[in-house]
Parts: sequence; C-alpha cells; structure tokens
Amino acid sequence: MLLMMLALTSATGPLSIEVENVRNARGTVHVDICPKDRFLGERCPYSGDAPAHPGTVTVIVADVPAGQYAAQAFHDENNNHDIDRGLFGIPKEGVGFSRNARIVFSPPKWNDAMFSHQARPETIRFALRYFIGAKGPALGVRR
Repeated sequence: MLLMMLALTSATGPLSIEVENVRNARGTVHVDICPKDRFLGERCPYSGDAPAHPGTVTVIVADVPAGQYAAQAFHDENNNHDIDRGLFGIPKEGVGFSRNARIVFSPPKWNDAMFSHQARPETIRFALRYFIGAKGPALGVRR
C-alpha cells in the first residue's frame, strides 16, 4: 500500500503549452509552470522554451507532477532571458498567462490563471499580449 501511495505522489506527465499570437520569428518563447507560492516570480520549478515563429508556438514542459499551477509566458525576442520593459514597467515583449488571465494595470491574480494538471499528457492554450509595438498575427494563426 505504501508503494502505491509513493507511486501516486511521484507521478508526472508532460504539459504542452500552445502559446498563440506570437508576433515574429525573433528569439524564443519561454513558459514557466508555477505553483501558487512561486507565481509571478522568477524561480518556477518547471519551464520550457521553443523557437519563436509568427502565430502559435508549442512549448513542451516534461515531468510536471499532478497539482495546481499557473503558467506565465513571454516572447524573449532578443534572447536575454528577461522581459524587457519600457516606461512605467510596461513589457516591451509579449506576455501571457494560463486561462488568458487578464492583465489590467497589474499582473493577474492566481485564481484567474490557475489550472489543474493530472500528471498525464495535457495541453493548455493561451495568447500573448503585446503592449508596445506590433500586436501579433490574428489569433488562431497556427504553424
């Protein structure tokens, strides 16, 4: 019985994140998968990257344990591993959150971005938002 419980608590599964509205082929798309205590931080325990291209970019994050998480993503157009910001801290690069959580004068709340992962192959989808410069292709453009 103890072995079964240990197997259940250590079960993991891949998470595919389809990031829509990527505006160009520069750089990479970075996604962090964060538990509540790490949401909006820099040290989320699960992350992945994929080369950028206009439209939808799929980022795979392997071995994510079952649990409640929020995804945060950005289009790292210059590959400096950081979200570049302009006046008043407004992101110059595209940013987005799971469940398309709204960004209104501040980052979204945990409850607006939270989803459950069941430690089996799953896919979530959300769009980047660009606040400066080109907004990106029409939503739904896939590649």
